[in-house]
Parts: sequence; C-alpha cells; structure tokens
Amino acid sequence: MSRRCELTGKGALVGHTVSHSNIKTKRRFLPNLVNVTLQSESLGRGVRLRISANALKSVDHRGGLDAFLLKARDTELSPRALLLKKQVAKKAVSE
Repeated sequence: MSRRCELTGKGALVGHTVSHSNIKTKRRFLPNLVNVTLQSESLGRGVRLRISANALKSVDHRGGLDAFLLKARDTELSPRALLLKKQVAKKAVSE
C-alpha cells in the first residue's frame, strides 16, 4: 500500500534533519493518512478511502465527496477515485 492520498495525490517528501552542529541526514516527511468511509449522496453508499487529513478538510469544505470529485483534476486522483468520479458524473447527468 503506497503512502499516497487517493484524492489529492499527496505523497512522501524527502528532506534533511539538521543537527545543532549542522550535520544533515536524510529523512522522509510522510503525509498524515487516515482510513475513512465517506458517504456519496448520488451513489447512495459509503466509500472507503485512504486520504490525508488535509484532504478530509477539503472534502468537508467543498460540500461532500461528490462535489469534491467533480471539481478534482483527473491527474491527482487514484484509479479507484477516478472510477468513483466517473460513476458520480454519470449519476449527475442522468438525474
């Protein structure tokens, strides 16, 4: 399982830990990933995703999972999220 957010595409970054004597050692900055079940209004079911805490706030701010997916770029989404976006868009057009 990769350490990448399924909605925003956030992943691990690389940097340095700098000691008091200015010695630099490599380290990784990992995203704060959480397993959540988000409700899709148009699909009428819950969807389990592994997303960053920041993405969870963004989903809430945009008005839910469906609104977030419809606004999101396809390049940022994981293959599972892209499939969800297509299902939500298809439901939105038919309604």
